Amino acid sequence: MEKNKKWKDAWKLELKDVRDIFGLHKALRDKIRKKWRRTLPLNEELLDRWEKAAYLGFGKGSTIYDTSIVIGDVKIGRSTWVGPFTVLDGTGGLRIGDFCSISSGAQIYTHDSVKWALSGGKSDYTCAPVVIKDRCYIGPDAIISKGVTIGRCCVIGAHSLVTKDIPDNSIVFGIPSRIKGNVIIDKKTKKIKLKYMKER
Repeated sequence: MEKNKKWKDAWKLELKDVRDIFGLHKALRDKIRKKWRRTLPLNEELLDRWEKAAYLGFGKGSTIYDTSIVIGDVKIGRSTWVGPFTVLDGTGGLRIGDFCSISSGAQIYTHDSVKWALSGGKSDYTCAPVVIKDRCYIGPDAIISKGVTIGRCCVIGAHSLVTKDIPDNSIVFGIPSRIKGNVIIDKKTKKIKLKYMKER
C-alpha cells in the first residue's frame, strides 16, 4: 500500500500490521459510507450490534453498540436499540422492554457508591432495580437513577435526570426531570401526538 499523504503520523504505516489494519479500515469505511452514508469508529466497523445483543441474551431484533458498557443483570426485550457510549448498569437489576430507543450517551444506574465513599469504604453500595417499560424513548445523555420505573410509551428528554417513577404516556425533561406533557395514541389510527403543557 502506498503511503497515505493525509496521515500526519505516516511513520505508523512503516509497520506491516498497521498497514493491514488501515487497509481493512479503509475498505470497511468506504463500504459503510457508500451503503449507509455514515462513518464509524474502527471497532463499530468491525463488530456487529445484533451479535452483541444476542450474546447478552437480549430479545430478537435488539441491537447494542460495541461502545456501550453493560454491567450486571441487564435484560432487554425485542427490537430495542441501544446507542453508542451508553451505560447500562444492572448491579441492582435492569429491565428494558420492547421497542425502546436508548440514545447515545444515556446512563442508567441501579446502584450508587455514595455511602461507601462517605464512610471510607465501611458502608455497602446502595442498589435498587430500574424498569423501563415498552416503547420508551430515552434521549441523549439522559441519566436514570436507581429505583426508578418508567411507564410505557414515555419520552425522556435529552440531558434529563430522572430520580422518580414516571407514569405511562409521559413526556419528561429537566434536572431533575418533571412531567412536561403527554403522549397521546389514537386508538383507531394508532397515530401518535406529543402534547406539551403550557408554561406558566
